[in-house]
Amino acid sequence: MDLHPRPSDEEPVSSRQSKFSEKISIFSQDFLKCSLFLAGTAQAEAHFTQKFYSTLASSSTLLEDFLDYHGAKNNKNWYLFRELTAAVRHIGLASNFQKHISNRLRYYDLPDSTDFESEGETSLRFLKNCLQKMAPVVLSEAQRLGIRFPEDRFQAADFPSIQTTDLLEYDIDDENKAQQKQHIVKIASEFLNLVKSFDQIKFYERYSFQEILAIVPDKVNEVEVRRYEMLVHSLQSSFDTYVIHGGFRFGNRKLKQFRGFFSVVFRLLQMVGRLLHFYERHLHEAGYKNTYKRVQDQLAAMVNPEQLLDCTINYGLFHVCHFLALGREHARMILNENIERSFIRVGVPQKLGFHARPSLLVAKIVQHYGGQVELVVGEDRFDASSVLDIQWAGGKIQKENLKEVVFEGDARTLKDIEILSAVNYGEDLMGKGIPLPKELKYLR
Repeated sequence: MDLHPRPSDEEPVSSRQSKFSEKISIFSQDFLKCSLFLAGTAQAEAHFTQKFYSTLASSSTLLEDFLDYHGAKNNKNWYLFRELTAAVRHIGLASNFQKHISNRLRYYDLPDSTDFESEGETSLRFLKNCLQKMAPVVLSEAQRLGIRFPEDRFQAADFPSIQTTDLLEYDIDDENKAQQKQHIVKIASEFLNLVKSFDQIKFYERYSFQEILAIVPDKVNEVEVRRYEMLVHSLQSSFDTYVIHGGFRFGNRKLKQFRGFFSVVFRLLQMVGRLLHFYERHLHEAGYKNTYKRVQDQLAAMVNPEQLLDCTINYGLFHVCHFLALGREHARMILNENIERSFIRVGVPQKLGFHARPSLLVAKIVQHYGGQVELVVGEDRFDASSVLDIQWAGGKIQKENLKEVVFEGDARTLKDIEILSAVNYGEDLMGKGIPLPKELKYLR
């Protein structure tokens, strides 16, 4: 039995259109009320709160789903209204994520965030102005399409700020939650690996518009950003579950500040992902013609592509890179405070000693876990995460004709170095590479 039958071919077109007309007025009510609020002249900056952006995002999402279900993307009469709805949805969501950052920034306790706060306010104003430019066009299209306008209106009082002067009593102390050191170590290591994998798109200076066009969407795009967004969200969830269950106000400051890095990067990636989606789907020149191109040009007149990409890349992605870099140093500090330390005595690579390949493999193991490990040769200590340092040690080892060396530091790393040493550091006696054990598959 078909529980969702399609409209019968025998059903009159006028009847189907009548049902659509009835429902479009229902599904567009809150969206139009938000548009009327945006188009109003009396709203102050303070009235555009997180509650407003959340209401705007949810109502536009519902309306976009309704329009897509009924084929508005393939209908000349409805296509512009559908695209406006989608544009409001994605810019509304991006605004909501940025407003969340603004509301929570002081609790994140992040260093070097003054410029970030100021640029965040500028970005939010730009996004709000885009929404205000689109609102009259939305209303005009709704009127043209015969959509019934809502009888009541949203008022400023409907969108209070999320912040108050009162905070609930802090009476659940999550400090020293068995200190879950193994989880802290695991999460810090995974964060360091995430930062390393992000190196392919990180940057430390602002880009010109032409430079941005050269990387968006070929190198930097919604798919890549969403992938990192999910990785950061997963780490934040693990942190909240296994390390700190409560909020930001009390407890171990280092750990709570570490969570601040997760939070701000996660929200920024959410915002960047939404804006990239909007740019790629609705503004980027993809060879469309006729109706699609005309609507694209209309949207570009309301949402300036150059300003949008500047907000997305030079604000959003730039500060993702900035806080990941700061978070990396914080993660290393936390990691080295919580790792289990030990030492091992292992043999020197036979025949050729610590030349390029063995040194590289040892350094990669240390970098993979992120904890501090030193190669000890007599009274001297060398950083085992540095290929150059290990090769310097190799010279001393060869000069003194040593057959064994000591590694000290992160016990997890030492375990894998011991496995590597058991296969002569991945080389045969002629210096050629050999297959590595399955435990070291991450080195391949």
